[in-house]
Amino acid sequence: MSGGLRKDLRTAAIAILAMTVVLGLLYPLAITGISQVVFPGSANGSKVSVDGKVVGSHLIGQEFEGKAWFHSRPSATGYSGNVTFFGNAGPNSAELREEIREEIAAYLKVNKPYDRSLTRADVPVDAVTQSASGVDPDISEANAEIQAHRVAAVRHLPLAKVEDLISQNTDSRSLGVLGEPGVNVLELNIALDQEAPLK
Repeated sequence: MSGGLRKDLRTAAIAILAMTVVLGLLYPLAITGISQVVFPGSANGSKVSVDGKVVGSHLIGQEFEGKAWFHSRPSATGYSGNVTFFGNAGPNSAELREEIREEIAAYLKVNKPYDRSLTRADVPVDAVTQSASGVDPDISEANAEIQAHRVAAVRHLPLAKVEDLISQNTDSRSLGVLGEPGVNVLELNIALDQEAPLK
């Protein structure tokens, strides 16, 4: 092996080692430290606590069962934060059409008894389709307003009060222009339970 080649290999090895230490160790530690100081809540997963107990995250949806709760949108992952994906069937998929038909039927079954005017055409898209991640924490305002009839009746609350809670737990568009407003289901259900605890 020539002296020039040996020198090049030594230089390359030193560069790899230096970049590994800087980019693989020092940079992540610095960013983690800065984020813990500047954005501690976000850096730790935007956890939501009730009475000192962590009950979820502002960023990850979860399943709520029962007529007294607002329900999240469908999830292919069971709302697992460890595995995020969605069913990638296309619009021509017979399987997807059947899945959406079943979701619409289930949505109407649970909500129509509390709002007789509700029809298939009124069912919002997010009520019967998955988000891209499968763990979206928000539902649309339209979806929340339909579910409000059921929740208000079951909890014996005025509809106007439930709609007020929806408004208080609606996140605006990102940067004021991106996306659509969304209602955080976990935080709405927490606010609902504080307003009218289940007996």
